[in-house]
Amino acid sequence: MLRKYSNSRRISDNIKLGSLTAFTSGMVNIASLLIFFSFSSNITGHYAILAAEIVKGNTYQIVVVLGWILMFFMGSFVSNQMVINFNKKSTYLAHSLPILLEIICLLVVGYYGQFFYRETLFETEFLLMIMLFAMGLQNGLTASISNFTVKTTHLTGLTTDLAILASMFTKKEFRDNSELVNKSKLLLSIVVSYIVGALASGYTYQLLEFKVFYVVCLFLLVVLAYDFYKIKVGQILISRRSKSKKITYDYDQLLAKSEDIKIEESVF
Repeated sequence: MLRKYSNSRRISDNIKLGSLTAFTSGMVNIASLLIFFSFSSNITGHYAILAAEIVKGNTYQIVVVLGWILMFFMGSFVSNQMVINFNKKSTYLAHSLPILLEIICLLVVGYYGQFFYRETLFETEFLLMIMLFAMGLQNGLTASISNFTVKTTHLTGLTTDLAILASMFTKKEFRDNSELVNKSKLLLSIVVSYIVGALASGYTYQLLEFKVFYVVCLFLLVVLAYDFYKIKVGQILISRRSKSKKITYDYDQLLAKSEDIKIEESVF
């Protein structure tokens, strides 16, 4: 999911990445709605709120909402900076750092909410900023490494794309197009995972409250662990192949020497 970059990614890589990250986005967004009465996985509504507050002239609210938007922006910015600056050193490292930073952000929200949260307006606004930054990190990462194919924190454009594909699939020529079929599978997997994550968060929040953010972190750790496992397995396989080739090479060399000895003996 995280080992490959841009056009080298297969559809299966994008589906795995999209499904797991969409699931976590759904969980975070519903938890945010239930706790803070505000969405945190997208900022479309926040732009509308910003315009409304500007019209009303509420300076404080303008600053707060603008801060929310900027935090999502900065999350995506920081995520892509990590990808483009560390990609040559290690693709896995470059793609893992934004996820690790997202986990830290969500752990902060969960821990603070569990032990210190007093439901003040300032606390709510500040925790929302952290969550929006985390969602910006995730959305920036998935979009960056998939060549803008995977975006999992909001479903507006995705629903539009699905509607367009559904319309195109009324024609057989488009139904036979494997690229379009694969794209529809990816989009559907993201939608379903997002909804399942939202439902899971809605039900578990009643039992876990702020601890639900720890559950989200566990799923993000699965994303990191899956690719780490694949990398280690790949390294082991490569090591075994190189050893096998070396043994084969040494054996061939030994055979060649033995043949030379036999020739020399036959001459004498």
